[in-house]
Amino acid sequence: MTQEIQFPRRRRSARRRPVLGILVAVAIVAGAGYWVYNARGDDGDAEVAAATERVEGFLAAWEAGKAGEAASYTDAPGAAESLIDSVLTNLKPTETEIAVDGDAERVEGEVKVPFRVEMRIPGVGEYAWNSSAVARKEEDEQWEVEFTTPMVHPEMKHGQTLALQSRERAKILDSTGAELQASSLTGAVDPESGKGVSGLQRRYDEQLTGGGGGTKSVVVADRDSGRAVKRLGEEKGDRGEPVGTTIDPSVQVAAAEALEGVDKKAAIVAMAPSSGRILAAANVPGGMNRALTGRYAPGSTFKVVTAAALLKAGMRPEDVADCPEFAHVNGQRFENQDRFTLPAGSTFKDSFADSCNTFFVNARDEVPNSVLQDTARTFGIGGVWDVGAVTFDGAVPVPGNENEKAASMIGQARVEASPLVMASVAATVKEGEFKQPVLVPDAVKEKHEAPEALDPAVAADLRTMMRATVTEGAGVELRDVPGRPHAKTGTAEFGNEDPPRTHAWMIGFQGDRDLAWAVLLEDGGSGGADAGPIAAKFLQNLG
Repeated sequence: MTQEIQFPRRRRSARRRPVLGILVAVAIVAGAGYWVYNARGDDGDAEVAAATERVEGFLAAWEAGKAGEAASYTDAPGAAESLIDSVLTNLKPTETEIAVDGDAERVEGEVKVPFRVEMRIPGVGEYAWNSSAVARKEEDEQWEVEFTTPMVHPEMKHGQTLALQSRERAKILDSTGAELQASSLTGAVDPESGKGVSGLQRRYDEQLTGGGGGTKSVVVADRDSGRAVKRLGEEKGDRGEPVGTTIDPSVQVAAAEALEGVDKKAAIVAMAPSSGRILAAANVPGGMNRALTGRYAPGSTFKVVTAAALLKAGMRPEDVADCPEFAHVNGQRFENQDRFTLPAGSTFKDSFADSCNTFFVNARDEVPNSVLQDTARTFGIGGVWDVGAVTFDGAVPVPGNENEKAASMIGQARVEASPLVMASVAATVKEGEFKQPVLVPDAVKEKHEAPEALDPAVAADLRTMMRATVTEGAGVELRDVPGRPHAKTGTAEFGNEDPPRTHAWMIGFQGDRDLAWAVLLEDGGSGGADAGPIAAKFLQNLG
């Protein structure tokens, strides 16, 4: 039994029908007599009206989505119900208006009634066509609509129906010109509307579809095979254009495979320091592109920026740097992970490599209050990046008090960054200056520029200290990885639990190739112990 489908109704336009005869009485006041004029006309006008009324009943039922009722007005109810139901099922209109559109015409024993169909179809928009129905009086003097396939749509033939066909959507490409397989970057397309709803599919929906608002077309299709035989209506917009990205498929695969089996939310970003080209952005689970848009406390990975400020202020890597168990600021206690200490005579380089919080907290007086923010700008943090995709570009507010300044020195308080930002920090150290990351080159209108490059001596010292993190410090997981990796670990506290929960970070760059990277493991424990093995697997996957 055919299910009746109801559709929202718009205001129906007035149906134009033949004027029926009326009885007019005229009284002659100034003279004798009274006479009646019959304006009904001949029997032909009455039959046209009756035939038109029958067609209108058919159209009204069709408009209401009642295929079976509409079919009852025809001379072939089974065929009519089947085809009308097929058209409604395939097109799935959200609004339908069908009305007589013009004057009926009597031709011998038949009455031809023109009508117009207007539909609002998801993925298509407004679609309309004109047709006509023929009514014929049967032996029982009942008018019936002659059912034929072209009556439903004049472009159809017997055995055909109307259907929807997705307009060809252009591809999102990697750097080799192949279709990009990283789902958290590409995003999703709504299967009903055909529109991009997230990621690059959403941002570049108009380019990928060719614009015009339509993502699907109405076609005539063979009812048996479902094959489209004719496209109806004019195409809206031009053909879609592909979107090219900088993603290197080999680097992307290495990143994705490094995250296989990780049961925490995690991300890896890789980029080319010399150009800023983003080579990989992998996320688990898929969906949110935390690699580019996540907002996290960077923890000790931010010590790269803090160290740059201290170096510029005159501190040297070989300077003695005490690393006590605790540092106290206005009654607040800061400590190192697992409360470790470094022996007497340890240096600034040692405190950096082993990630000594207490040294950096106690060194806060070496930099004026706004210097952390100014130094962060040298790394591009806090600017507005024109990457070709949605990104979070970091935030380093000027501390509001001494305690906030102490926490900011170690990447806590209100300091925030995305994995992309922290990969860019590592890239800036390798390159010596900030090169804004880029994902979709053709979409970038104006790259953000840092106010100045790193001082060459500062950049050289940071490279030495980041290499020492691997060879002597907390980056022990990378010691057997080829390519002379330079790194910084980070364990960032978040939430209000006691003890606090932590995000695990590791950032770095390769000494032998144009590659910088960042690994984030949400609620993942320790930077060195938990993010380190993922970073090592990623770098080993590169070969």
